[in-house]
Amino acid sequence: MSNVQSLERALTILNKLSEYPDGIQIARLSEQVGLTKSTVHRLLATLSSMNYVVKDEETDKYKLGLQVLFLSRNLLNNSNIVTIAKPYLERLSQEVNETVHLCIEDQGEVVYIDKIESNQTIRMYSRIGSRAPMYCTGVGKILLSDKDPDTLEEIVSNINFIPKTPNTITSKEEFLKEIETVRNQGYALDNAENEAVLMCIASPIYDHRGKIVASFSISGPNNRVTMDVINQTLIEKMNYYSIAISRNLGYTGS
Repeated sequence: MSNVQSLERALTILNKLSEYPDGIQIARLSEQVGLTKSTVHRLLATLSSMNYVVKDEETDKYKLGLQVLFLSRNLLNNSNIVTIAKPYLERLSQEVNETVHLCIEDQGEVVYIDKIESNQTIRMYSRIGSRAPMYCTGVGKILLSDKDPDTLEEIVSNINFIPKTPNTITSKEEFLKEIETVRNQGYALDNAENEAVLMCIASPIYDHRGKIVASFSISGPNNRVTMDVINQTLIEKMNYYSIAISRNLGYTGS
């Protein structure tokens, strides 16, 4: 096994382990990454020795170690968007008492770079650093709404519209109409399209060039985040915080 191949396989293992916060046993991990148990065991031994992976001796499950956190310690903390947006998003979350997410685009997916949890008993299962599709999330729709027509066409043509729920948009034509609606109204909705009974409203964050560089959302069960609440309260709040955060990034639009 070449050094480059070993590195690629080790990184594949780390990526897969990130999907299992409670850990995964070596046999299943081997199946998930398409490698033999002996190869996975050898790579895990090296990763464990450097604290990138830890093993729970009681369950024989492997999960990410703290060295991964050490590597990323400055990545999000030093991000201007996270630092600037956080006090505004904390205030927004307190005002509506729902979960607020801050997201960016990376390689055609939504990446959660900050999360402010609500005090509600029913909470969202999401983690900073986790990813989600763009076609069935409000934040993803916002991030796509700023693309030029050719780029948007290319991205949407490569989307595999997997129905996550009965409400998921599953056709290119319908999705392009949705993006046009988002572009015109300045906010996006996820009407239980990614997770059943979960409603989200998302708005953009602009930089000094007027380009959308991030998106934030309010999320909650659709018995709390109803269309009445969205129309009467949340649209106005989202617009306010969208401009307030963007101003701090040099945005001069309205």
